[in-house]
Amino acid sequence: MTDIKKLEQIASQVRRDIVRMVHGAKSGHPGGSLGCADFLTALYFEVLKHNPSSFSMDGKGEDVFILSNGHISPVFYSVLARSGYFDVKELASFRALNSRLQGHPATKEKLEGVRVATGSLGQGLSYAAGVALAKKLDNDPNFVFCLCGDGEIQEGQIWEAVMYSAHNKLNNLILTIDFNGRQIDGDTKDIMGFEELNSKFAAFGWQVIEMDGNNMADVVEKLHQAKFISVNNRPVCIIMKTEMGAGVDYMMGCHKWHGIAPSDDD
Repeated sequence: MTDIKKLEQIASQVRRDIVRMVHGAKSGHPGGSLGCADFLTALYFEVLKHNPSSFSMDGKGEDVFILSNGHISPVFYSVLARSGYFDVKELASFRALNSRLQGHPATKEKLEGVRVATGSLGQGLSYAAGVALAKKLDNDPNFVFCLCGDGEIQEGQIWEAVMYSAHNKLNNLILTIDFNGRQIDGDTKDIMGFEELNSKFAAFGWQVIEMDGNNMADVVEKLHQAKFISVNNRPVCIIMKTEMGAGVDYMMGCHKWHGIAPSDDD
């Protein structure tokens, strides 16, 4: 039985890690990281089939996660460390020269848990689709999870990958969109708005479900549901509604915290 309270406690620690890391580096992206803390915690501590002690780049025989919006690396690094991929003490090196914890996840540094360099927005879903197809060719029954930002889906490459995934019946691919309504320059509706996102993905041949990304019980339920309904030969898209900066009151609801560090007073 899922211990929701324990997962919430882990997510709370992850949020503390995020604020400390970004403050210590005097740079980084706290807003989206905080908003996605519940999702990444539920994924790595409850849903994802993975083994931190035997990490391999090919991901065979286990689930794979791709962080397409790589700028929210603080939450990714925290969850990786807290789930056992590397020592938690290494979080203090975030964005430092010669650190393995670069501003965007990279592979040259050989950081356990990171399989692809991401952060050039729009590319992660294409990579995830390739991994999902490879798993099918290898008769590997496990899943590929991908996280994108809602501002990120303004990139045209996303929609090529959406079309490709449905055409190839990649029912082992689960895409989550962090739908917080904000991006670096303002609200997404003002930058390049998109209406009826659910209908758009459905029209491309995806199964679509909605999730409250800052409600741990709903996150766990919907992630399990996504795996359950994937038998229908269609990829799954989860529209995850979150609050930018969730858990830190002065950051919540404001796009300016997309990419600035809190001060000492903060």
